[in-house]
Amino acid sequence: MSSSTDTAPFAPFEWMLASRYLRARRKEGFISVIAGFSFVGIMLGVATLIIVMAVMNGFRNQLFEKILGLNGHAIVQKIGSGPFDNFEDVAKRLRAVDGVQKAIPLIEGQVMLSSPRQALGGFVRGMTEQGIRSLPLVAENIIQGQIDGFDNQRGIAIGSRLANDLGVALGGIITLVSPRGARTPFGTAPRTKPYRVVAIFELGMSEYDRSMVFMPMLEAQRYFSKGPQVDVIEVVIDHPENVDRHVAAMKAALGDDYNFVSWKQRNQTFFTVLEVERTVMFIILSLIVLVAALNIISGTMMLVKDKSRDIAILRTMGATKHAIMRVFLITGASIGVVGTIAGLIIGIIFCDNIESIRQFVQWLTGTTLMDPSVYYLTRLPADIDPQETAGIVIMALVLSVLATLYPSWRASKLHPVEALRYE
Repeated sequence: MSSSTDTAPFAPFEWMLASRYLRARRKEGFISVIAGFSFVGIMLGVATLIIVMAVMNGFRNQLFEKILGLNGHAIVQKIGSGPFDNFEDVAKRLRAVDGVQKAIPLIEGQVMLSSPRQALGGFVRGMTEQGIRSLPLVAENIIQGQIDGFDNQRGIAIGSRLANDLGVALGGIITLVSPRGARTPFGTAPRTKPYRVVAIFELGMSEYDRSMVFMPMLEAQRYFSKGPQVDVIEVVIDHPENVDRHVAAMKAALGDDYNFVSWKQRNQTFFTVLEVERTVMFIILSLIVLVAALNIISGTMMLVKDKSRDIAILRTMGATKHAIMRVFLITGASIGVVGTIAGLIIGIIFCDNIESIRQFVQWLTGTTLMDPSVYYLTRLPADIDPQETAGIVIMALVLSVLATLYPSWRASKLHPVEALRYE
């Protein structure tokens, strides 16, 4: 046997041998089938991970946008039983705090909305026209009517789903019933008052479109017997993720007479559940990639056993152990690399067309996928996070390479004499 001199790593002849081994001949058809299943497994695993994580990111971002776009990032409440009648001064001081974009005084109250068709529960927010216009989610999604001169009207703005459920159109009359009415010798009498619908909005979140009602601030003060005061002030800040830091600055500006509740405190359970679901789904779907990587191990081991005679001949011709190891490393890793790239492409294309795909499947099966009344949103969102996607691709590539290390090492340890003894 001639002396072995190691060639440069990943020399052309190593790539040539690896490509020949990937193109299995007829008698090696079973090995080719295993390699094909490994490729499909890696491809589907990567694509599924990208699609599912993008959809879950889309749900979180859409809900985050809808919830915070309507409710603000923090609310300010006055401590004690005294009236919150200095709200204009408080709002002015809040706006002066660094990082605060808007401070919107408002009145909140639950009512029953009645029409000739039926009665439903609703949530009234008394706001000024300026306050409504400062919420792009509402101001930019008015589909019928308008809010020009809203402060001087005695009409209300309601969601499209609420209008459909009540069977009223623009200009129709809805009766609002509040349990907190006038006090009489016989107890508190419910307050009942009819209002005309002056605007209909569609926020894209069914829960809000079905229950939210906007009323002029002065009219809400009269209807709920508030006088010249408000319930809370909602604050919108520059960076919602850093709301705790902004709340500390606002507390320093207002003192201890006011209580602050951030969006994290109000929605902590909701967003925590979403985060846990994302983590669990990532772990579960990663098992698909792991199983495909194990198929690469079995396929490469069978290829090494089948090519033991070729390995022995190559060794006697001067090929080193490292060269043999790199040949099978390229062979096995190529399946994972190409499968990962194919999965990445499929995942991105699927996410870009996910709403069209949903509508096609819905048409094909005759069923409703992602019912808005259950999932809150009216369309299926998918937001690809570049860093998360890069992590998925790197994980798949690393597993693919690691899966080929042991079979490649076994191939490099094959002794030529032992391999050729029974040939």
